[in-house]
Amino acid sequence: MKLTVVGCSGSIPSAESPCSSYLVEADGFRLLLDMGNGALGEMQRHIGLDDLDAVVLTHLHADHCIDMCAYFVVRYYNSGPGPVRPVPVYGPEGTEERLTAGHGDTPTLSAMGEVFDFHTLKPGSFHIGPFTVQAEQVRHPVEAYALRVEHGGRSLTYSGDTGVCEALDQLAADTDLFLCEAAFTDGKEDIPDLHLNGREAGESARRAHARSLLLTHIPPWTDPETNLADARRAYDGPVRLASPGAVYEI
Repeated sequence: MKLTVVGCSGSIPSAESPCSSYLVEADGFRLLLDMGNGALGEMQRHIGLDDLDAVVLTHLHADHCIDMCAYFVVRYYNSGPGPVRPVPVYGPEGTEERLTAGHGDTPTLSAMGEVFDFHTLKPGSFHIGPFTVQAEQVRHPVEAYALRVEHGGRSLTYSGDTGVCEALDQLAADTDLFLCEAAFTDGKEDIPDLHLNGREAGESARRAHARSLLLTHIPPWTDPETNLADARRAYDGPVRLASPGAVYEI
């Protein structure tokens, strides 16, 4: 598998990065995990607008899904001659309604269904192209999922947004690459069931025996080097900071 970080800023885009969006590729199949603010523009540095094969949205906060509204415009109005190929979109209950509301035009509810093939995300495993995807619900103010993507005996686990929870540790067990959010600063923010800090991300990776840790979803007001140092104190495996455009072979 190849992972490309399209966007990794938390909560809002930074001057350097869009919000959460990660492109996973194998056997010519292109799967996008989340499409937050600014991600659609940055995605075009890596693939064409018509090249996506499927999208999985971990939850329906804007910094993880709102650019799907712009992608709808691409698919609906600029699809070229002939019938459009609906792109499979997996998301929590109400994803189609949320994106329709975000687009701001109620009559487009049926139009969304013309260009996107919506599937409701639930705990459990399913197949997308060459990938096996396992989703588990995690702790966040809205329905939210962490994802484990497997192909060819290799695995990527993506936390989405979450507080500390056993479900995340279990999902990431022995994973090759643990893409884990670290939005908070240890000792500064202490809000249960919202986000992890660098120390907590490292502790989760340690409990899961993850083979490597990639910190993401760090907002512009959080010092990434502090979170990196905190994670390294908690976990003795390789730890890096996600950056837009970075590519990882898994």
